[in-house]
Amino acid sequence: MEADELLVLVAGGDQKAFEELYGLVSGPVYGLVRRVVRDAAQSEEVAQEVLLELWRSAAKFDPRRGSALSWVLTLAHRRAVDRVRSARAAGEREQREALRANHPAFDHVAEEVEAGLEREWVRRCLDRLTALQRQSVTLAYYDGYTYREVAERLSLPLGTVKTRMRDGLTQLRKCLGGAA
Repeated sequence: MEADELLVLVAGGDQKAFEELYGLVSGPVYGLVRRVVRDAAQSEEVAQEVLLELWRSAAKFDPRRGSALSWVLTLAHRRAVDRVRSARAAGEREQREALRANHPAFDHVAEEVEAGLEREWVRRCLDRLTALQRQSVTLAYYDGYTYREVAERLSLPLGTVKTRMRDGLTQLRKCLGGAA
């Protein structure tokens, strides 16, 4: 029986058909995965994942879109590339962590001084806003209210609050731009 016919039977839960299909595709799947992943142990693991996925998702195969073997090899290639990307990302994370570990200890005093200066700068910029803009911005960003909740608390139309917020945030952005 051919792979296309076997895959249709596998989609119906036929274990015997899966055994036969496994025999047909496991070699090509492993070969493709091995070329992409390169590590033998990882390749075996990925090939097993692909064949398990084949059992679970056989019903997704559409013979009108191509052969069963090309569909299976597409699954294998995608899974292999995902594994390589995952391994690369893990390696990059480890490198970043190693670099962070080599940095000097965190200077709490300098950080607190800098945070205090930033808070003072924000206070000065907030003082430059109109009272209505400052009130709206403070309610939204410091007290955590949504625009709609700010409008309700101030008994104002939502559009008015949005305009105040936009104008106030534009002024803050200009003012804080000089802080950098």
